[in-house]
Amino acid sequence: MARSRSAEFAIQRDTIVRTAARLFARDGYPATSMSGLAEACGISKPLLYHYVNDKYQLLTEITDGHVSRLVALVDEVAADAATHRWAPQQHLRQLITRFVEEYALARDDHGVLTQDVKFLGEADRARVLGKERQVVEAFAHCIVAARADWQPADAATLAKPLTMLLFGMMNWLFTWLRPDGPLGHHEMAPVVADLFLGGLPGVELPADVIERCRTA
Repeated sequence: MARSRSAEFAIQRDTIVRTAARLFARDGYPATSMSGLAEACGISKPLLYHYVNDKYQLLTEITDGHVSRLVALVDEVAADAATHRWAPQQHLRQLITRFVEEYALARDDHGVLTQDVKFLGEADRARVLGKERQVVEAFAHCIVAARADWQPADAATLAKPLTMLLFGMMNWLFTWLRPDGPLGHHEMAPVVADLFLGGLPGVELPADVIERCRTA
């Protein structure tokens, strides 16, 4: 049975979005033209406009779609943690592992989100960054839960910096980890988790910072 027009349309449009993500990630959003995108897709420029309005629409769809999937992933892991009654350390380990593996599946999308979100309009950028903050806050909450011995001042002071250090490891893997190398994202995911969770128990605030937080 032949595919319906709507199915064909969806397949072609997804191909266009995937190709745009690859070009944006490789060349940058400003340097990618609709003409170049049409050529990369093997279609005419007029036909390209049958599927999308402009490249800004593609940028919005790629960035918002990627970060929305990350928010959904946070919720999925939280549901699994509740179902299986994971300890906080296991919850955090699963978050790290699932995010690293998701980044591997969406290397181009993640590259676009990392480098091109600044080209979004104010309202679109605020929406995307708001979802990013949800993800960061979820990780920060898990990190605090994994250090139940912390005093409130420790948690308040260290949660965000440690979260950003963790994202520094995860977010930039795509810039140096070669897909054809001996270690892929799947193998690196537990390495990142081990490195972070292994070092987390040893993190302490300097005494002068603790005192400053208590008197603030």
